[in-house]
Amino acid sequence: METDTKANGVASAGPATESARTIKIHKPTETDMRHYYENFLPFNLIFQWLNHSRVPSTDFTHREFAFEHQNGAYQRYNSFSDSADFKKKVCKVNPTRFEVGAIYPIEPKNRKSVSKALMKPLAKEMVLDIDLTDYDEIRTCCKGTAICDKCWKFITLAIKVVDVAIKEDFGIENRIWVFSGRRGVHCWMSDPRIRVLKEQGRRAFIEYLDILNVKSKGKKGIFGMKKPYHPHVERSLDILKEHFVEVILKEQGTWDSVEANKELVQSIPDVRLKNALLAKWKDLPQRTSTEKWIDIGELHDELRVQSFDIVDWRKEMILQMLYPRLDVEVSRQMNHLLKSPFCVHPGTGNVCVPFDPSESEFDPFDDAPTLHEIFTENETDWRETKLRKSIELFAQYVEGLQETTAKREREDLEF
Repeated sequence: METDTKANGVASAGPATESARTIKIHKPTETDMRHYYENFLPFNLIFQWLNHSRVPSTDFTHREFAFEHQNGAYQRYNSFSDSADFKKKVCKVNPTRFEVGAIYPIEPKNRKSVSKALMKPLAKEMVLDIDLTDYDEIRTCCKGTAICDKCWKFITLAIKVVDVAIKEDFGIENRIWVFSGRRGVHCWMSDPRIRVLKEQGRRAFIEYLDILNVKSKGKKGIFGMKKPYHPHVERSLDILKEHFVEVILKEQGTWDSVEANKELVQSIPDVRLKNALLAKWKDLPQRTSTEKWIDIGELHDELRVQSFDIVDWRKEMILQMLYPRLDVEVSRQMNHLLKSPFCVHPGTGNVCVPFDPSESEFDPFDDAPTLHEIFTENETDWRETKLRKSIELFAQYVEGLQETTAKREREDLEF
């Protein structure tokens, strides 16, 4: 790999490649959903995952589930006695999807029999939500719900940054990544100590990761970060800088347009340099993002700018463009619900399959089957379909989680 030191001192991965693939869309019918629930969705594994053991406990029986019905209605505070009851009611209701919530002091379906003061969440998995719509101001290849190979790289890089942080900085072992079904991913963390975190602890957790503050009122960006950088920031920069030239400058061409000139110079704190850059780009309107990036460094040296460090500015720009953009409210609020693994995205028909980023990069175009593909492969047996890999992965994860929970309970008894 060659290093383009003139461009920005980060490694370039080579020329951009054209992206032709887009997300598969095969919207499921009510009949499709009923057949999937009855024959494919691993209800028992989801029960064991949320219950943390094979014998029903309050971790499951006092757990809230929500149904999104075929007519668009949304029904909260469902609860079930065991895996069989869970499957029976889902198959009967046949929702477009069901969502998982917190554990309460009583069964949520009986909430009206007690005062509202008692209906406060006791525990819930910590969840991270990363969605490509939060990158719309950066990506030029797609907008809104559309995705392609080029912009999916933002998600791939976000997973790399976040996964190493939650493992090395927080010591969380019991985590599973799940494709959202269209344009993002969720990370479910189930370590016993993190499930019982209250909102203040969850807020501290997500704020540690959310260095961009892109969704926080009154905050925007990271320029002028305190030096030296936090070890998490330095590690994230090491991961991201290798991809900046390829993703931002070449493939996205984020600042190729004339309209993007003012946006690019907004982050530059020196007025002389700003004006010089705008004047140059006015005379040369066809300058690409790569050329503009080089211009900034050259004019910084030519004008002998002393008001800011160009190296630090480059680092912070890389972070600003590529660092993960997190939906903090999903993580912060214990009463927030999120669709379960193996649900089906109603807009695409894609199954929300779990995946292991340590094994390989997840490919939403090939690794997430639609119901149509599954039914074509086999009408009733998931072992003969593309679901097999994700279900077996989830089963291994659930087994490890149960072992962790059992070990924790033994340690508590010994203490």
